[in-house]
Formats: sequence, structure tokens, C-alpha cells
Amino acid sequence: MIRYDIIKRPLITEKASIQKEVSNQLSFEVERKSNRVEIKRSIEKIFNVKVIGLQTMQVKGKKKRRGRIIGRRRDWKKAIVTLAPGERIDFFEGV
Repeated sequence: MIRYDIIKRPLITEKASIQKEVSNQLSFEVERKSNRVEIKRSIEKIFNVKVIGLQTMQVKGKKKRRGRIIGRRRDWKKAIVTLAPGERIDFFEGV
């Protein structure tokens, strides 16, 4: 059974676009409680691609300040997915 709520959003940054061009890697924000096997299966089913590598990391939220009040952004999990040669996922086609 595939869960579509594991993948939250793709991370589209300058570093992610360089990784996509150079080593065919994509970055996603994923559910914090998901494991590597669930993430791999979800990406393969949703985008219909072959995943050959997967790295996950816990990202700590930054401290932010508004005047006297110090707050914190939420913690989140990041997954860097390496696709098989010849596989592609296009998020913004024609932009």
C-alpha cells in the first residue's frame, strides 16, 4: 500500500537544482516519522521512476526573533533521492 502523504513537497533551491543537473538527485521534504523504505516506494510509485539511492536527514528548525520574543521554526526531515540514469522528474515544465 502506497501512502501519498509521506512526500510533502519538493525542495527547489539553488543547491538542489545543481544536484539535479550534475548527479540526477532531487530533494524532498518528507514526513518525519517515515523511514527510507517507505520514502523510496512512495517516490517510485508517485513519479514512476527508479530510485537507486536515498539519503535522509533531520533538519533542526532555526531560531527566529521578533523584537523581544524568540521563537523557533519547526523541525523537519529531508530526503535526497538519486534517480537511475535516464530517469527524470520535471516539476516546472515550460517555465
